[in-house]
Parts: sequence; structure tokens; C-alpha cells
Amino acid sequence: MSQSEAIPIAPAYPPRSSGNPFRRAWRRFWSRSNEKAGYLFILPSLIHIIAFLFIPLVFSFFLSFRDWDRPGFQDAPYIGLENYEFMREDSRFWDAMRNSAYYTLLSVPLGMAISLAIALVMNQKLRGVYLFRTLFFMPVISSWVAVSVVWITLLDPNAGILNYLLGLVGIEPINWLGNRNTAMPAIVIISIWKGAGFQMVIWLAGLQAIPKEFYEAASIDGANRWQAFWRITLPLLAPTTFFLAITGVIGSFQVFSPVYVITEGGPRGATDVAVYHIYRRAFEEFDFGYAAAQAWVLFAVIFALTAAQLWYMRRRRDEVIL
Repeated sequence: MSQSEAIPIAPAYPPRSSGNPFRRAWRRFWSRSNEKAGYLFILPSLIHIIAFLFIPLVFSFFLSFRDWDRPGFQDAPYIGLENYEFMREDSRFWDAMRNSAYYTLLSVPLGMAISLAIALVMNQKLRGVYLFRTLFFMPVISSWVAVSVVWITLLDPNAGILNYLLGLVGIEPINWLGNRNTAMPAIVIISIWKGAGFQMVIWLAGLQAIPKEFYEAASIDGANRWQAFWRITLPLLAPTTFFLAITGVIGSFQVFSPVYVITEGGPRGATDVAVYHIYRRAFEEFDFGYAAAQAWVLFAVIFALTAAQLWYMRRRRDEVIL
């Protein structure tokens, strides 16, 4: 090829830029169809989270520094930390927090132990096991109101089936929901019964993730079922146990429905838990500013307990690694 027939080389020009970084980012975003479709799919959920979670959360924090106990936001003057200072001497609120702690100490370990026992049975190769799993899970998807009405009837001191069964063995009828000593344990029993199916499913997932070879090796070494449970099953279920403990503590401090429907905080405040107390302060006494401050203190307690559990779990994990 002669020099006159050489292919000319086009001069290199710098790419044209709009000069506006936001405009360039916007064009780059719309040029990627996959990202555009993804953002459009999550847009409804994002709007829902902002409208019904983020904005109320910020507003409640703003409201906790104001005295809003009457209609009209114009009558809500800024009072600084007075709501929190008054809370230190509010014995009713701290009694409700103690009731929540008492409920947590009863319901979380008992619920986990009972649901683990159910999961161990439901993990066996039994005839009709899938039907039994469904039956155990049905209370989870049932309405709290319907479940509460059923249990009110079962625990009725005069016509309840439970007292009838106790009478067959010579035990006097017990006023389960009208006695300060039995009202909270009754609420705990109802909550465990309703939530055992959900925890059973989580335990089953953890049990089925354990390799069968570990149990075969343990049986060859002469270990019985009880030893295999303590040496293999429980240690390998540590992540599941941790998850259920975290979610159980968070959920137990937020218990509301059974108290609201069954006992209404009674008798004599024995079941007046924190969330129900905050609800009454806000929507019965209409002291929204003080109720918002109580809600944020409850959030701080739950956050501290969750952080302590995370710290303990990480410490145990580091000890196992070392």
C-alpha cells in the first residue's frame, strides 16, 4: 500500500461532558436498564418505609422534647428534657418495665426450650410429620384477638376446661387471669403456645443443616442420643440459638396484644407491660410527648440488651477460635 493510500487516522477528541455531575449520574443511571428495573421494584417498599417508619420515628423523637397533651400541635411547647427527668420518678412506668423484664425472663427461655423439644420430634421420620408441623404452625398465623378469646374461655375460673381438668385430680379452681400471682404466667403460657410454631421452624432449619456424618461418627464412638445432643446438636445450633434469643428478647419487650385483649394490664397492674403502658399514656391519657419519651427509653433498653447479647456471642466465638 502506497503512502497516499494509507488509512487516515481520525483525530482524538476529548469526550464531551455536560459539566454537571448530577446530570451525568442521572444519564448513567437511566442507561442501565437492569439497575433501573431494580430501583423501580423497590420503590414502593422504600416509600412505605419512609412514610410509615422513618418519618414517624423522627417525629416521635422530636415530640419527646415537647409537652403535647392537648389537641393541636400549636399547643406543644418545647420543654427540653423535662419528660425524661419526670420519667425518673415515674414509678408506674418502671413497674411496667419490670413486668416486661419478668415476662421476658419467663417466656424467652421456656419458649425456646419447648419449641426445641417440638422441633426434635418433628425432625424425625414419622408418619404424618408434615401434618403435625402444619398443626403446630397454625397458631402463628392465627389472629391474636381470636387466640385471646379462646384462651379467656379456657382459663375461665368457673367454666374453663383447664380448671375442670385440675378438678379431676383434686385441685381447686384457679382464677388464672384475676390473680396477681398467676396472671403473668398465664400470659406467658398463651404467648409460648402461639409462638412455638415459628420457633419450631427455625429450629428445624438449624437441625437439618447439621451433617448426619457427625451423629454416625458419635454412634461409632459409643455415644448415646443424650450425649450426641449435648456434644453435637446444641453446639452446632449456637447460631440458631443466638438468633432466637435476640428476636425473643426484642419481641418480648414489645408484647402488647395479649395484655390488651385479655387482662388490660390487670389485675392491679400485674400485667401492665411497657408497650401497653405507653399505649395508655398516649391514647387514653393523650400525653403524647411523655409517651414518646417513654418509647425512646424502651428502645434504648432493647438496644442495650441486644448489644450485650451481640458482645457476648462474639466473645464466645473468639474463645472457641482461640
